[in-house]
Amino acid sequence: MIGFYDYTTFLTYLSLLSAGFGIVTSLSGSGHPYYGMFFLLFCGLCDAFDGKVARTKANRTDKEMRFGIQIDSLSDLVAFGVLPLCIGVGLLQGNMLSFWGQVPFGRTFTVLLATVMAFYLLAGMIRLAYFNVTEEDRQKDEGGARRVYLGLPITSASIIFPTILLVQYLLKTVFQIDATFLYFLTMSLCAVAFLVKIELKKPGLRGILIMVGIGVVEIILFIVLRFVL
Repeated sequence: MIGFYDYTTFLTYLSLLSAGFGIVTSLSGSGHPYYGMFFLLFCGLCDAFDGKVARTKANRTDKEMRFGIQIDSLSDLVAFGVLPLCIGVGLLQGNMLSFWGQVPFGRTFTVLLATVMAFYLLAGMIRLAYFNVTEEDRQKDEGGARRVYLGLPITSASIIFPTILLVQYLLKTVFQIDATFLYFLTMSLCAVAFLVKIELKKPGLRGILIMVGIGVVEIILFIVLRFVL
């Protein structure tokens, strides 16, 4: 069989599978974007540790390393590019087709939202492809883990969009305000941030654990909002 199947690849494979299930869940029936959020958070959890796990293998070959870079980016495009897009479509399918619950979406808004989603997906792909090229060069020159990011990492979608979904859900259930537009506004801003040349420090273990904690809090808050309020 072609490919590599040792423990260094398992988290990346799990992330891709989670993204696939999240896409199906978000688009099934009238759309279940809030359940798709759980899959997105799990993708983020897998991505947070896949690199650290891979680097624990002392005798990793150059081919295994390059394979890991490729599958990581391919998985990220699905998990943090396509899945957030499908969650957005699920929001629109779930009878949330108005700004502030008053102004219905017309053809112009439909085209606008489609443009935002297309731009987000394209920006994500460009970022990941650029990362692949520069990372291979960096590995040859420096080795070890990357210390800074250039632009907003696409993996940040695993924290950003669940936060927006929680805000939207809170506004809808408690205040009867439909703020679906916030999701797409955030998507457009993220797309731009993916491509800007601004250096961001890569979080260490402490930062990763903080983000995992944020994800856990988001899950708890959603459960409370969904089943208690």
